[in-house]
Amino acid sequence: MLLPPGSEHTSAGGQHSYRILGPCCRLFDREELPWPCCRLAWRSKEPSWRRIGRRFVPDLAARRCPSYAVELLLPGARPTRTVITLFPVRLQPGLQEWWYSKLPASLDPANVSPPLAAVPNPAGSQSHKKTGA
Repeated sequence: MLLPPGSEHTSAGGQHSYRILGPCCRLFDREELPWPCCRLAWRSKEPSWRRIGRRFVPDLAARRCPSYAVELLLPGARPTRTVITLFPVRLQPGLQEWWYSKLPASLDPANVSPPLAAVPNPAGSQSHKKTGA
């Protein structure tokens, strides 16, 4: 389930609160990889500094969890913008496909919210309760 933009929440430890700006995809910058590593192109026995593929890739550690652009609300300080990944929360398959999709249609700038079929409907899920016979 998506957290609505503008809503305020407290951290799991209660140390700070934050305001949701919107969902985002946590990216990993491959330029930060140490040398040498398996993502470098190898020619004969010497590593090359040429990177293969995209520079920014989705962070594999966060692909099953929602990430949000947030504003940290610290008392007595200016709001700080950062990205928070909610690792205890797991995305459902339809929502995960929207969040970290590899399909070309996901690159469309108009794709700012998941399709309604991917978002679970809590009211609809209660209508399937078993009734006593």
